[in-house]
Amino acid sequence: MRRWSRRRLVAAGAAGAVMLGTVASQSPARAEPGDDADVRVTVDIAEIREPGVLAMSIDGDSVALSEDGSTLLVRQFVGTLPTVTVTDTRTPQEVPDGAAWAVLGSATDFVGGAGQAPISAGHLGWAPRLIDGGDSGLVSEGEEVVTVLDEPTQPGNNVGLVDRELLVSTFDSEEVAGDAYSVDADLRLRTPAEVAAGSYTATLTLSLFE
Repeated sequence: MRRWSRRRLVAAGAAGAVMLGTVASQSPARAEPGDDADVRVTVDIAEIREPGVLAMSIDGDSVALSEDGSTLLVRQFVGTLPTVTVTDTRTPQEVPDGAAWAVLGSATDFVGGAGQAPISAGHLGWAPRLIDGGDSGLVSEGEEVVTVLDEPTQPGNNVGLVDRELLVSTFDSEEVAGDAYSVDADLRLRTPAEVAAGSYTATLTLSLFE
């Protein structure tokens, strides 16, 4: 029993020596009664990164057409579509593989403000114009669409803006991500010379698809 007790005391003493050595190596801050001791607290907070988005904006919500270029048979009214900008703040890694985006436009009939017979959307055409297509060369404007009173300038394009027509597009969203692209269009309304006088209003709807 004595040898067992002695061995336990020797082991306990060795353990106590180790513990004392460990505490001493930490060099704790010491303060006399009435003194202060400071502990510096730090933290690293990572920035929250919002995912990028693909969006469209239009620099204005209306355009007034004015008469220009009329003949004895056809009256013509022209104007310019407000600048349309497609902004893509996504990184290439955020873009789905194989994605492509496009802005399409279509118009309603022109409705007379005093009960005049409407002018169909087929009488409104446009010629898109790329203002800023970036450096990749992968963003381009759509082709001209002429009115039902015109001879086609491309096969079958004398239909007016009845259906969704292409304003601007890219075939590779991933390659053009992280930039902004702008386009406008020359608008042209052509009516028969005998169209009723008065104010008319139509809505041109632009939609961004991917």
